[in-house]
Amino acid sequence: MENIKIKDEFIKLGQALKMAGLVDSGVDAKFAILDGSVKVNGNVEKQRGKKLRAGDVIEYNGNQITIEESVR
Repeated sequence: MENIKIKDEFIKLGQALKMAGLVDSGVDAKFAILDGSVKVNGNVEKQRGKKLRAGDVIEYNGNQITIEESVR
């Protein structure tokens, strides 16, 4: 399992997929999400703009990513 650190209160799902290197572009993120291939906290998520906060877990293509808050 990998972690990505966010500076703000939340990050949108599409941005998180790109930041984690799981997709190459926002378009790729959009299609992965719309296809039902992305899970957030164990549930299929179809909203690209879903706000993720520290502790949320993304699953995509056999990868698991945990959102962490960056120390300020």
